Amino acid sequence: MSKKNKEQEVDIESQTFLYDYLNAFSPVGQETEGQKIWIDYIKQFTTNVNKDAYGTAWGIYSNSKLFPVVQDRKKVVIEAHCDEIAWIITNIESDGYIRVKRHGGSDNMIAASKSVIIHTHDGQKVKGFFGSPAIHVREKNTTMGPEQHELWLDVGVDSLERVKELGIEVGCIATFDDQFQEVGDYYVGRSLDNKIGGYIIAEVLRQISEEKVKLPYDLYVVNSVQEEVGLFGARLIAKRLQADIAFVHDVCHNTNHPKMNKSKDGDVKGGEGPCLEYTSQNHRGINSMIRDIAKVNKIPVQLTVGSYGNDTVSFFLENTPTAILASPLKYMHTTVEMVHKKDVESCIKLYVEILKSISPEWIDSIKNPKI
Repeated sequence: MSKKNKEQEVDIESQTFLYDYLNAFSPVGQETEGQKIWIDYIKQFTTNVNKDAYGTAWGIYSNSKLFPVVQDRKKVVIEAHCDEIAWIITNIESDGYIRVKRHGGSDNMIAASKSVIIHTHDGQKVKGFFGSPAIHVREKNTTMGPEQHELWLDVGVDSLERVKELGIEVGCIATFDDQFQEVGDYYVGRSLDNKIGGYIIAEVLRQISEEKVKLPYDLYVVNSVQEEVGLFGARLIAKRLQADIAFVHDVCHNTNHPKMNKSKDGDVKGGEGPCLEYTSQNHRGINSMIRDIAKVNKIPVQLTVGSYGNDTVSFFLENTPTAILASPLKYMHTTVEMVHKKDVESCIKLYVEILKSISPEWIDSIKNPKI
């Protein structure tokens, strides 16, 4: 096979994975569908694939023939989270209407009249809709939308018994069923926060593997669960791995669209590169190294203050030096989250160059700085 044909084959496989993974449902606590696709894809590039009791998955890329016996090799993590926001059923009323509350940072304002998939406890999927009265009969309008307890799902039946016959019970999860697509220069979908990160770290692993890069450390490529409700998956895996360095991917706000406040959240634009964040858990030495590598390789990066509410905190609390590359996202926590294709490409390229550049000595200089 020619080099050109090989590249085309890789591009098709990568594109198929992108669509399959982003369209898979991965609500908080039930991430299995998306994780299976992610694991099946990375298996071809890793020495070892693992999953913990709650579903966090990781693959290990190692050049050590004695792996996993060698104890003194450094552990380097690249991590994203795989869960998507959703709704969880709290009550089923006698007339068949279903009450819900947020499961993660779901938005009351956009829910009314949206279609959903209800995921039953035995793995079935049931179509439903958020009901909404007509605009001219509503008693009030509010910029915040209805309260959580005012929302309801309608599955087209009119009794509690018939709802139960569909397998729907308290504790079942509902996700919006919008599908991933490409529009102009952007990827668009309901769960780019942060499944686009799962795609990015998988593609980083693919490139490292296909180039047969000999890394002087063991690389752990981690896709964590339950970030949207408290960083729980990352907390567990950070404690388990006790890595030497952790590079996290998540999303940040693209502030270049109406109703965003640049004076509050900074000036971040799609297409101008991933963002380095400067909240206190992001190690300044790692940030400096990333900026140097980006400059040498002419990869654009943007700067933002960022958030304390991402998986870097989990690694920080285990004394694992950490930093984040964040992809600028428009319309976060909606069904039309948008990330610029160039930013995804730049993020993959930058992670690859970072992993090629770091050494055990550099890791030691970060972990144990000279006094």
